[in-house]
Amino acid sequence: MRKCILFLLGWVMSMTTFAQDPEFSQYYAAPLVLNPAFTGTASDHRIIANHRNQWPSITNGFVTYALSYDYNLQHLNSGLGLMIMADKAGTANLKSTTVNFQYAYKVHFADNWILSSGLNFGVGFRNIDFSRLVFGDQLEFDTDTNIPTDDPAFANIQNSTYFDFGGGMLVYNRKYWFGFSAMHLNNPNRSLLDGDALIPIKTSLHGGVRIPLYHGLFKKERTAAIMPSFVYKQQGRFDQLDLGTYFFYEPVILGLWYRGIPIRQNVADNVSQDAVVVVLGFQLDRFEVTYSYDVTVSELGPISGGSHEVALKFKLDLATSAHKRKKQRFIPCPTFVKD
Repeated sequence: MRKCILFLLGWVMSMTTFAQDPEFSQYYAAPLVLNPAFTGTASDHRIIANHRNQWPSITNGFVTYALSYDYNLQHLNSGLGLMIMADKAGTANLKSTTVNFQYAYKVHFADNWILSSGLNFGVGFRNIDFSRLVFGDQLEFDTDTNIPTDDPAFANIQNSTYFDFGGGMLVYNRKYWFGFSAMHLNNPNRSLLDGDALIPIKTSLHGGVRIPLYHGLFKKERTAAIMPSFVYKQQGRFDQLDLGTYFFYEPVILGLWYRGIPIRQNVADNVSQDAVVVVLGFQLDRFEVTYSYDVTVSELGPISGGSHEVALKFKLDLATSAHKRKKQRFIPCPTFVKD
């Protein structure tokens, strides 16, 4: 019975990953995951690493990694990026890895406003640990699951490779930003069997404002600001809203977010809510680290163990003196606490 329960849990978690992409609570600490139009919106070479451990109290929960690099080609009004993303879930170690190449072109208009349009070209790989799979004929009469299976599905299981395509747009100045992205526009098939497991298109609306704090308790020589923002995502029959704010008083970063749509009920007729996210971090001139914890407020409750997430960002300044003078005119996207 225990083996049967573990098998069913792994199968449910595997099916969940067919329907919805892995996500980061610190979405602006993973900008190239959110929208390819963010490519090249920092002034320097930028390297970001993200790690998420979702539901650690549940055996073999979701673990996601992302590593990205992007650079602003200011003389070409462009940005180039590379992002690798991997996630693992379930008792059978269902693994998905994508390698993504991103390009964004920027147009200056109006009063210091920038329109950035981005494209994402990806190659995905999916596999599963065959030795961890348990089939129905191995569960009969509580027999040893190490015996070979005669299930015909086993012979059809194979690794999957697919092409992925998406795009997005972003409008911003030094204070406001608003963006839209649409990923998996070609509905790639990542089935491990001889069938279809199409990835539904994922759309996202996101935006916010940076409000400087100059007076009162804050010293003028240290940057201080609050940054309310939102992200609304929809993929297949799933949708979610993240709403909250950063507070930055150099070098400390604090954040508080709510994820859910409380005016709506989910399929179980409960309030559609997921988590409250608390963020703590530090930002120096060329290095930033943030940690967040998701407090689960859905019906799953504290049994899940919440979710832990860490993000590291490095900025590398390899520009010559001439390029540094040009960068003084550069307008960074204000989603990044300090640039």
